[in-house]
Parts: sequence; structure tokens; C-alpha cells
Amino acid sequence: MTSTSDHQPADARSDWEARIALRSDETGTTDGTPVLSPPDGLTALAGVGHVRLSWSPVPGAVGYLVHRAAVRDGVVVGELTPVDHLGGDVLSVPDTWYVDTTGEPGQPYTYAVAAVPEVTVTGPLSAPVTCASLPATGVTPTVELAVDAAATGMPLARPWQPMIGSERLSQLLCTDTSGGREIGVELLAALRRIREEVGVERVRAHSILHDDLGVYREVDGAPVLDFTGIDRVYDLLLSTGLRPVVEIGFMPRDLASDPERTVFQYRGVISPPKDWDRWAELVRALVAHLLDRYGEEVLGWDFEVWNEANLEVFWSGTRDEWMRLYDVTARAVKDVDPRIPVGGPSSAAAGWVDALLDHARRSGAPVDFVSTHTYGSPPLDLRPTLARLGFPDARILWTEWGVTPTHFHPVNDGTSAATFLLSGMRSAAGRVDALSYWVASDHFEELGRPPRLLHGGFGLLTVGGIAKPRYHALRMLGQLGETELPVRAAGDGATGLVQTWASRRSDGSLAILVWAHTLDQSKRDGDSSLARRVRLAVDGAAGRTVTVTRLDREHGDVTTLAGRLGITEWPVGEQWDALRAVDALAAEKIETATEGRAAVVELHLPQPGAVLIEVAGS
Repeated sequence: MTSTSDHQPADARSDWEARIALRSDETGTTDGTPVLSPPDGLTALAGVGHVRLSWSPVPGAVGYLVHRAAVRDGVVVGELTPVDHLGGDVLSVPDTWYVDTTGEPGQPYTYAVAAVPEVTVTGPLSAPVTCASLPATGVTPTVELAVDAAATGMPLARPWQPMIGSERLSQLLCTDTSGGREIGVELLAALRRIREEVGVERVRAHSILHDDLGVYREVDGAPVLDFTGIDRVYDLLLSTGLRPVVEIGFMPRDLASDPERTVFQYRGVISPPKDWDRWAELVRALVAHLLDRYGEEVLGWDFEVWNEANLEVFWSGTRDEWMRLYDVTARAVKDVDPRIPVGGPSSAAAGWVDALLDHARRSGAPVDFVSTHTYGSPPLDLRPTLARLGFPDARILWTEWGVTPTHFHPVNDGTSAATFLLSGMRSAAGRVDALSYWVASDHFEELGRPPRLLHGGFGLLTVGGIAKPRYHALRMLGQLGETELPVRAAGDGATGLVQTWASRRSDGSLAILVWAHTLDQSKRDGDSSLARRVRLAVDGAAGRTVTVTRLDREHGDVTTLAGRLGITEWPVGEQWDALRAVDALAAEKIETATEGRAAVVELHLPQPGAVLIEVAGS
């Protein structure tokens, strides 16, 4: 993780923030980073409460950075600067469009866009355009959507399914309580639920080599290895149907060159090894043990080298020392069985990807997958980077991703985080092999255990196992069918503020997601000017049963219900039972109009808000 918040005790915050910044002298760029042309064809479309920008793609770009300056009396005021939608991390976006709701309504702005070849490099700006959002009139604009139930379609990509994040797995053995709930029992239940209800396949977690599992110690100067702790947690995990992503770290204390350099309240050691040969022996022994215990299933597990070494808080060595760690670790994994996949850099803010690939190209180290993290924006498109640096077949795993990198941030608990999740998964589909939301459960204690039920925790499920809106969004995604269908959209907010994902299931029924979203976190509690009427016509569905499942601040939002119940700390007694009312979303049958062969659905869509429209098979 990459930040913290004012909710953290001052002494913990100051220590964390002093070490959290990206290494200022180690950007991760390479001499071969291309200089990209500015995007062509920038246009701006004014809508009520927003401006939708679009532009032509630039070959080689992993993303685009939108810039803006105010216009007063026809004159641009100041310099164009990046639009900050308050995500707290990378502001570049991967798509060739952007919805800006951060400006003053009715105020004209000049916009320009730059192509980004690598996350720390920004190209020249495009030709500018000027636009102002439209003021609200009291009449909610309508977005017209049309789907053909019999369209050919294409296979629907499911980037949410391969992976989810979790607190370190040693917590599965923890019998302490948080909020009166036993930590290990509830963490296991959360992982099992996500497997059963969403179909997630793997779990990625930190610190499998932490001393709380007793893997490595030295007696009279000689290494002693014990994998029974790892066996216990992996046995529990596998009992849920999930498999681990083996993030290799942190450093066992007895093997660390500087055992006092630690991270988090559980004090994971972040230093390089004091003996590189012993580190390699530990990695080989771990992989060999797993292969012996669990068999050829391990050939399908991903082995990831460390976590966010491009942050000083997670790696006390230099970048060159981490590159050595990667080489030694990756080769040790392959020594056991060359079929086992290994990768990295597991970096914060999409950093060091170019640097690792450039290094591996020279060192010969294997890279089966590239892994990195971002928060607050959809994941960048790394395919041009892999092609440019000679690894076109490496998989792309976003092993951490979320609405904010900040612990204890209120955006984590409400509905806007759910529409953020839907938008990010939609953007990533077909270009990312896994987009792993961080994390499954609020039983998570990097900066301390949860102080109250709704504390802005990273979890999809609260302590007590109540679904937050983001979990409901994942379940909605899980209802999509195997075949993606095209959607025709028109009207104020179409294909930007209002997004869609339509599908057909194998039984002929349809599942169509529609949601209203802006990346602008100042609108996390909603803005009435961004609400829309939606009119959906489904050709070939006349006479079929239609149900809708709503997710918004009045449907499925635990923060709204907790407020009505007066819960400010931990629920007590019957309050826990009352909270179960938002633990599942209710589908309701609705009446539809008929226009020829089409069934027509009309509904109000608030921002933030999502609706799953299901049409029965013929």
C-alpha cells in the first residue's frame, strides 16, 4: 500500500509518511523510453454536470494525462496542469476518453491531453480545446441504450475472476478478536464467500516468509527451515477452493542484513539478505516443498518477487539490489521446475516495469508475468511496454488495485467505490490478465486493527462479514454471461458518465449492467446533476420477464443503513441482524413496454449508482 490518513495515530503516521514516497532518484525509466506524439483529434462534449473528452490513440502509449486551465473572459488563466480526480495515485488513464466533473459548473476550461509512454514520462500536449459543462435545468437528461438479444457478440473477459487480495495469510490462524469477531475464522469465511459467490480463483497476500510462521531461523550460524506454518495456512486456503499467489517476502529476521528495517505494525523486515546464497537456498527449498506437498497444481501458482520495492517503505536497499534480488529469486524458482511462473516487479504506481524488463533482457532472468499496482484510476495498458522491451507474451497481472491507496478513507465504504470497480474492470477487460482488488476483508491490520465497523477499510466485506457496495459490484459482474453483446448508446452522458456491459448467458438469458460513474472522488457522495434517466431497448426480448437489481446509496449501501441505525462504532445485539438487510441485493420484477420486437426498460439512475437488468431466455 502507498499511503495512510489522518485517522492513523500521529506517531505511526509520521514514521510511515517519512518513508512512503517513491524513490525520487530511481524513476524506473530506461534510455529506450520513446518520445510519443501528442494525441490527435481531441474533442470536448458538454453535458449536464460534466465534460466528456475524447481523442485518437497514440501507438506506444500506456495511458494519457488530461490537463486543464480555466478560461476567464476568453483568456486562459495560468498553465495547463493535470486534472486531479483525487484518486491519490497515478492520474494517467488508459482509455481514449475522460469524463471531467471536477470543474466549476458552467465555467469554461481549456483542455489538452498528453500521451504517456511510461508512468513517470509525459509527452507533449495536444492541440487544446475549450468547453464548459452545462448547468442543471431541473430535468434529468436521458441516455438511450439499445441491445440486440440475438447479436453475435464476443467472449466476455472477466479480469476480476483470477485474483483477489488479502491480509497476510498467517491471520487465518489468529484467534484474537476484532470488533468482537474472531479474526481467523472470519477471514477464512470471507475468502470462502468470495470464491463461492464471485468465482475468484486465487489469493495474493504479503509476508509468507514473516517470522510469525517460523519459516527460517539460524541455530549456531546454520539455517533451520520449517514449513509447517505455511502448510497450515495454505491447507486452509486450499480448502476454500482458492489457490495462493506466492508473494516471496518479506525477509526472515535471521537472514536480514538489517533486521531493524521493518514495515507495518507486524514489522515485516524489508532489507536485502545478508547472504544471497542462503536466500536462494530458502527460495529453492520453499518451492520444492510446495511442489512435493501439493503436486503439479503448484505449476499453476504464480510466484511474485517481493512487494513495492520502488517505495522506500518496502525495500531498504537500492534499486540495483532489488534487481539482484529478482535475478536470484527468479532463477531459484526455475531451478526447482522451469514450468513454474515467476514475475514482478510488484511495484507501486506502475513503476519499475520498464526497468525490470530492460534489466531482465540484459541479465537473462525469466519474466513470465509483469505485476504492478495502481489506485484511484483504471489500470494502465502495459501491452506496448511489453512489446517494446521484448516480452510480448508475458501476462499482465495487476496484483493490487483499488479506489484509493489511503488507509481509513471513507471512499472505501460507499457506493462510489462500487461504480469505480465496475468502470475499472470494464476498462481492463481484454488487456489485463488479472485485476486484483485489494482486499477481501476488513480483517486487515497493516496500520493496526479496525477501530470501528465503518472505518474506511480496504475490505470488500466488513468485520462481521457484511457486504460493502464494492462486493455487490463484484457479484453483479459475476452475473454477466459468457458472450459480450454490443450496446448502442446516445444522449447526454452516454459512453462516459453512463457506462454499460451487456451479455448473453448460455441459456439465452441476458444480463446487462448499467452504471453512472465519475473518477472524481469529490462526488463520492453523489451529485444530482450527474443522475440520468436510462431508456434501454432490448431487441428480440418482447414479452420476456425482466428483473432489475439496484445498487446505490438507498440499495445495498451499508454506510446508509449504519447511519440510520445510529452505528458510529461497533454494532451491538440486534444491530448486527439489521445490517444483514444490505448483505444481499434484492432483484425486482418490473413492467416493460413493447415496441415491435423490443422490450423497453426505463429507470432512474443516480450517481453513484448501478443497475443489473436481467432478461429471461426465450
